[in-house]
Amino acid sequence: MKIISVFFCLIVLSLALFAQTPDQILATANGQKFTVAELPPEIAEAYTNLSKTVAETRKTLLEQQIAETLFDTEAKTKNLTFEKLVQEIKAKVPAPPDKDIQAVYDANREALGGRTLAEVRPQIIAFLRQEPEKKALMDFLVTLKTKYKVVPGKDVNALNLRPVDVLATVGAKTITAQDFETKNKITLYETKAKVFDGVKFALNELIYNALVAAEAKSLNLETSDLIAREITDKMRDYTNEEREGLETNLRRRLAVKYKTQILLKEPAPVVQNISTENAPFKGNPAAPVTVVMFSDFQCSACSATHPVLQKVLAEYGDKIRFIVRNYPLVTIHENAWQAALAANAAKAQGKFFEYTEILYRNQDALDLASLKKYAGESGLNPSQFELDLQSEKIAEAVRKDLADGKNYGITGTPTIFVNGIKVRVNSADGFREAIDKALKK
Repeated sequence: MKIISVFFCLIVLSLALFAQTPDQILATANGQKFTVAELPPEIAEAYTNLSKTVAETRKTLLEQQIAETLFDTEAKTKNLTFEKLVQEIKAKVPAPPDKDIQAVYDANREALGGRTLAEVRPQIIAFLRQEPEKKALMDFLVTLKTKYKVVPGKDVNALNLRPVDVLATVGAKTITAQDFETKNKITLYETKAKVFDGVKFALNELIYNALVAAEAKSLNLETSDLIAREITDKMRDYTNEEREGLETNLRRRLAVKYKTQILLKEPAPVVQNISTENAPFKGNPAAPVTVVMFSDFQCSACSATHPVLQKVLAEYGDKIRFIVRNYPLVTIHENAWQAALAANAAKAQGKFFEYTEILYRNQDALDLASLKKYAGESGLNPSQFELDLQSEKIAEAVRKDLADGKNYGITGTPTIFVNGIKVRVNSADGFREAIDKALKK
């Protein structure tokens, strides 16, 4: 059903957590109060405008849900799937003329890295068809609104909505408040959480800078000298990871010494029942914390995040069960699907993690020949690997991971869940914070 979002694109709104005022106190430390007014202007503005933006978002989401219901109703009357109906409408859009294809190619020759027009023609055609297809879907939606009567119900932003209250009637179907909240809870949480992340980051920087200055003053040092003493001079490897670790330790010490209290309230996270059935895992099967990573083996962010996550997980020993599920971004990574199949073929021989370590290290060489070569390096039976690579059972397992991921609200990789709660910041500190919270429950 999410195909409808192709033409009902949700505006990414900056949402605050609650409607607030500039003088609201977000934190205290060293006897100092940190208020909304001290945040960067764009963050402070988003934070103080929640009521209006949330109301607008809820209205947009309801309109999208009505549109999806109309398309679903029409598809069933034609004995089609939702996806097939959308494909039929798009298919009526005429192909772009050759002159337009050539013009796009000529304008992007340098960015295309020397690839020929024949090589990139399908992508250019898909690009040129986007707007006409979007218009065709919108026009069809107008006809559906005439064919199936849409009757507005209660205001989606009304106070004290009951679960059974009807927000809209579409033909013979009703959309209740409960239907709306269930369908859109992830999107609503994500938009709020994005601003919480921004406010939290900005607030932490305000506090850190103030406490570094206070600490330097107490030691009769310049702030730069304090940073050098506590971070720069202690570095041995001169890596970003080492620097971040030293800075984190300094932040924690200063927070304790100057009695930092964070008053900013985090929006209640959505806890999802992330399926782990038949997924590859390592660690303690009975661990209190389950970490699930949805990964694309051609995704550079995944390969960068993987070792950071593994290092953090090792700190918790048998308290962690680690699981990987596939989420190949096939529209931007041409070898991601084949790599996911290969990883699952390795899983069939009990070598999933050994094999995927090689994939992460060789993201520039994930063609079929390379995937087969890595099977040999992993100690896999090559004949069985090739059979499994072509197995419909394995392809279906990858498709299931993708479908589940979309239902969980995943839009990119890596996406990591800790006991069903999505990790907001994919960093060592972000992982530790999420795991520590899970262990306290």
